[in-house]
Amino acid sequence: MKEPRIPVALEGYPFIGFAAFVTLLLTIAHFHFFALLSLMVTAFVLYFFRDPSRIFSDEKDVLLSPADGKVIVIDKIFDDRFVKEHVYKVSIFMNVFNVHVNRVPFSGEVTGIHYAPGRFYSADSERGALENESCGIILRAESGSRLAVVQVAGLIARRIVCWARMGDRLVRGERYGLIRFGSRVDLYLPLQVQLEVKVGQKVRAGETVLGYLS
Repeated sequence: MKEPRIPVALEGYPFIGFAAFVTLLLTIAHFHFFALLSLMVTAFVLYFFRDPSRIFSDEKDVLLSPADGKVIVIDKIFDDRFVKEHVYKVSIFMNVFNVHVNRVPFSGEVTGIHYAPGRFYSADSERGALENESCGIILRAESGSRLAVVQVAGLIARRIVCWARMGDRLVRGERYGLIRFGSRVDLYLPLQVQLEVKVGQKVRAGETVLGYLS
């Protein structure tokens, strides 16, 4: 039998606990107005770190969204940072109200991890995509195709969490990391992919089909 789990990301516990502790202190000190504000902050932090279950497609070639949010870029470029070839770049912007747990878009082996410290420009800007803190993992599918999934920190975000390690075999739809407080995820996909999304479309991690990778 599958054990029930608390639908909140473990990395959020310190933030939730601190906010709740401050609320308790303000309540004991009878600063009721500030205690109410602190309670609202606690509720928002709890909401931000929510980690709901998702239902995955079992189609073999399906490429799933790695993040909740809105598609802001679909472009054909030469990627000189991760897979070193011509690719489709698909960018998904997550605002502070989206679920921030990231999921694996396609099953494969982790053949590279590229972490880069950086600045904290707005995540939906091109400057933010190039200069912000980022962590990219390269996946090699069973077919030999390679794709990169890059977590990019946002204006407020200060830490990217990536649980993947070199040599790991990740399964499509499983959780592999999160970004705290606003961010984006960039996908670098082989040109063989058949894309099924468009700019402006809302997507959900682990559920929305971005396309098909033969």
